[in-house]
Amino acid sequence: MSQSNTNLLLLGNTNKKKRMGVTVMSMEAGIGVMATKLGMMSFFEPDGKVVPVTVVGFREGNIVTQIKSEATDGYDAVQVGYRRVRDKKLTKPELGHLQKAGAIPMRHLQEFRLQSIEGFESNQRLIFEELFKEGDLVDVSGTTIGKGFQGGIKRHNFKRGLMTHGSKSHRALGSIGAGTTPGRVYKGKKMPGRMGGTKRKIRKLKIVKIDNDLNVVLIKGAVPGKPGNLLRIAPAKIVGKNIPKN
Repeated sequence: MSQSNTNLLLLGNTNKKKRMGVTVMSMEAGIGVMATKLGMMSFFEPDGKVVPVTVVGFREGNIVTQIKSEATDGYDAVQVGYRRVRDKKLTKPELGHLQKAGAIPMRHLQEFRLQSIEGFESNQRLIFEELFKEGDLVDVSGTTIGKGFQGGIKRHNFKRGLMTHGSKSHRALGSIGAGTTPGRVYKGKKMPGRMGGTKRKIRKLKIVKIDNDLNVVLIKGAVPGKPGNLLRIAPAKIVGKNIPKN
């Protein structure tokens, strides 16, 4: 192989390495927990005001299973496990990972990337009322309810055509592009397709009440998913206050 071909090959490999970026998680404002959505109800405040709230419960879990540091993993994060299951529900590598931390078998593992990991240790149990208090703002993430294949009206709020007066277009889409130029449909065009079943975060929801007797939390407003869905609750991000601007 000639010297010029060798140089081109090395240059190509270098460019390929540059294109392979490292996936960076977003920084959290603080450690959070996982929970289970139970449903919605109306909550009456002391002044008589009615507030729509989501009832959130907790299964056994919210235990620290791994602590990642800048030295060993390239970033600081705390991995948390949630929802106890039987041993046979997990694979041997999953069981080995949890046994290494001295934790019980758990279904869900999620990371919270933090600015500092001081004060955390393996098999530490996270208590919601020790991390949050009534009146705090939180970001709640979950998987939205799947709607299946839906049309443009339901999926993208398109306007329908006339149902009478001789109209031939009722709920069908209109034009999706020109003919000769560009002669194709642009990427990202709003069209019928699968709706729902995606990850969604609702930001800055207020904690209305923490009930230790029933082990539930009331959060103002709606959160993603149906009753029984997994939720991720973390302190609300407020740039410049609890998270750096850069």
